[in-house]
Order: sequence, then C-alpha cells, then structure tokens
Amino acid sequence: MRTWSRREVLIAGGGALVLAACSDGSSAQPSPTALPGALVGPTDPAVERRDALRRRAGAPTVKATITAAPVTVNIGGRDVETWAFGDRPGTGGIRASAGDLLEAMFVNNLPSANTLHWHGIALRNDMDGVHHLTQPAVEPGGQFTYRFTLPDPGSYWFHPHMGLELDRGLYAPLIIEDPDEPVAADVDVTLMLDDWLDGYGRTQEEVLAELQEGGGHSGHAGHMGGSNSSMDMGGMMGGFAGDVAYPLHVINGRAPSERETIEAKPGQRVRIRLINAGSDTAYRVAVGGHRLTVTHADGFPVSPVEVDNVLLGMGERYDVIITAESGAFPIVAVPEGKTDPAAEAVLRTGSGDAPVVGSLPGELSGQTLAYGQLVATDAVRLPAQQPDRTATLTLTAAVNGYAHGIDGASYPDAAPVIVAEGERLRLRIVNQTMMFHPIHLHGHTFQLVGDGSARKDTVNVHAMSSVEVDIAADNPGQWMLHCHNTYHLETGMATLLSYRS
Repeated sequence: MRTWSRREVLIAGGGALVLAACSDGSSAQPSPTALPGALVGPTDPAVERRDALRRRAGAPTVKATITAAPVTVNIGGRDVETWAFGDRPGTGGIRASAGDLLEAMFVNNLPSANTLHWHGIALRNDMDGVHHLTQPAVEPGGQFTYRFTLPDPGSYWFHPHMGLELDRGLYAPLIIEDPDEPVAADVDVTLMLDDWLDGYGRTQEEVLAELQEGGGHSGHAGHMGGSNSSMDMGGMMGGFAGDVAYPLHVINGRAPSERETIEAKPGQRVRIRLINAGSDTAYRVAVGGHRLTVTHADGFPVSPVEVDNVLLGMGERYDVIITAESGAFPIVAVPEGKTDPAAEAVLRTGSGDAPVVGSLPGELSGQTLAYGQLVATDAVRLPAQQPDRTATLTLTAAVNGYAHGIDGASYPDAAPVIVAEGERLRLRIVNQTMMFHPIHLHGHTFQLVGDGSARKDTVNVHAMSSVEVDIAADNPGQWMLHCHNTYHLETGMATLLSYRS
C-alpha cells in the first residue's frame, strides 16, 4: 500500500474540498474553509455551467489512450530504465483541433498512484488532474477517462502532478490546431526540452534528499542556502539558475549523440513548437544560421517579433517560424546559467556534414526575446478593463533548510487567493529569493501587465524582482498556482486560486 505524504493527507482529509482545513496549526495563514464564501469545487454546478459554454454542437470526439508505464530506452548510447507515455520520453502525444472533445483514457501501469495534468488548458475543474484536489489519484493498475473540450488552439502538454515524477520521462505534447490558422508553415515540428537523470547516476529522490540535507541553492534576501560552487549565476534569470546539475539534457528524449533531425527544403517555412518539460532548467534556444520569428507564447498568438534566441523557463512554450536556409544547422538548447552540456537537434535541408556535436551558434549571444516584446493579438487580448482589485503573492524560501513557500508558508498551509466568478484580478508576484521561479496557473491564462501584453499561463519571476498579471476569473473551481520547478513545488511553493460563491 502506498504511504501518503503529510501534504496529501492534509489535502485529502475528509474529502477533496476540505483542502487545507486539517492544518496542524503550524502556520498562521487561514485555511480556505476559514475564509469568506462557499467553495466552488470540482463538482459544483458552476463548473458544468461554464463548461457548457465551451462545447460546440456536433464537435468531433478525439479518443486517445495514454498509458504510463516503465520503459527501457537507449538514451545517449546507454540503456536506461525510466517511465514514459510512449516508447521514449516525449512520445505518445495528442493532436486535435480547437473545439474538439477530447476523450483520453489514462491507464496507470506504474508502481505508484498518478494523475494527468493538462498544462495550459482552460478546461473544467474536475478534469485538471491534481490528485486529491480535483480528483482522487489513479492507483496502480487503475484507469481514469478525462473528457473535456479543447477550447483554444496552441502548443500545450500533459504530465503528472504528483511528487517528483515530472523529472522522469512522463510528458508528451498536446497540439491543438486552429481550423483558421493564420500562420502558414510548410513543416510543423515539436521539440520538448528536458533535463535528464534516469540511468545517469542519482535518482530524483536522492537529489531531493541531497538538497534537503545541504540546504540547496535557494535563498532569500540576506541569505543563501548552501553553496553555489557547482553552478554559474543565472544569466538573464539573475541569482541562481537552478538547484540541480544534470548529467544530460535531451530533446524529444534524445541525447546530443543521437540528435533529432528536422527535414525541410531550402526556402520552406518551418514552425518549431518549443516546450520546456524540464524540472530545474531554463533553456536558451537558437538555430544556427537563422533568426526566429516568435508567433505564439504559451499557445496564444502574439504580434510576430524577430529575435536570435528565446529563453524558456520550465513549463513555458514558444512557437517560432524560421525560413530554412540550405545546409545542415544546429538547434541548441543551452541550460541557462548552468555549466551542463546543451541539448541538441539538427535542421537539415540538403546533403552535407551534420553540425559538430557541441556547436554553439553565434545566435545564442544575439538578441534574446524579452517579455516586453510580446504583444497579444487583438483576437486574444483581454477586454480593456480596470482590475476589480489587486492581490500580492510573495515567493519565499526557508532561511534554514530546503523549503519553499508563498508568503512564508508552504503548501497546503499557504493562504489561497480568493476570487469570485466574473472578477478581474490583478496579481502581483514578488520574488524575495535569489532564484528565478516560473509561476504557473492552472485552468487559466493571464495577461502580462506593463512588460508586454502576452496571454500566458507560466511566467518567469526573476530573483529579487516582481511581475504583474491580470486574471479574468472566468473558470470556476479550485486551481493550483505554483512554481514549475519540480523540487520547489515538492517542497511547498504553491497555493490555490480559490473560487468562492
């Protein structure tokens, strides 16, 4: 029988909607049930009412079976045992069209309980896949069918929402096509970036134990937790770039020695959907000999902007267009602020020698995409409206030990952000630590304020800085809001966007 963690017991005690009401009193933060208003949970009629507005009469049903299972796969010339949804990490993805009904049967052939989270999708709350919050965990040998409308076109993905399992091979793309796609491309490919441990030394559990024993690399103003002797400073991220030095970085589950190759013809427009599935690594991505035209951020269209490279925090996605030159060119994802070797792929449009492994094209030191350059298109920009109110969240880390939190409290003791359906909330996220945090909101996109206007679901908050986003509270339920660094989430940097009636 699986032993639940203290966090799971707190959340699950007495039923999913009790949430953190079973707190042991160690935090001064109020639990959700102690705050005004009745909880709008995953079975509330408001969830079905909102979902009915998404459904399209006569929409096709796209059926898929997603099986999570142990696999042995050769990565970098080494047979490794890991977990995946297909025959190698990043495979087993789904492609559908906006408006389709997705019916995905999840089969759990793993030795531990699991769920699927649909990252970036504004779906109904009972399908969000957060164990003991929106659904019970699917036990080993069990299955669960997710059914929801795919509301928005774009590049998304799915992954577990339990423990350290994202830092294995359990992830795959969910590509939602636009029937009226305005961005023309001759070739359309998806590249999933990941930092890799399995089969190359330490397990995820051993990494976490080391961080907890040594204090990690996180900190807040006036304190550094542990030594940074093995890490570079964070480049554009500022402060520390990550807690973990990885032996390998992969693209679509392939090491640099076995690079994925994109085949195209000279002059063709190639759309590359970049997804950062890593657990502790931001990636700077460039294509040798080419500039990148960014067309989408986290699935939503932006006014096209041309740059040399893009920087993706964990959970972020960018769609870029390149016009293919003649030859063979390196596609390189460099771990930002780390000394780890880069992940690599190849763009090939003809004969000739492949780029040398380890190539670092000059575009990596060229113009990097900045949030301020991302302007939402008219079709997806939130209607102009002053926020009804502003809330502030502070990202914090323990002075002693490896623990993270919101406003000084670790999940589930952190106070939720309370909203009512129909509100426009401005959320200010203040980072008081010396590491960047990619903050992800479930079930919604938000709009950047001041620094660009893109619609996103994940935003990098740099060390000792802040960002502001506007949230249209239009999707009732209980939604996770958390850092997408797997180890920070596991040690408490999370809270809820909690709808109350």
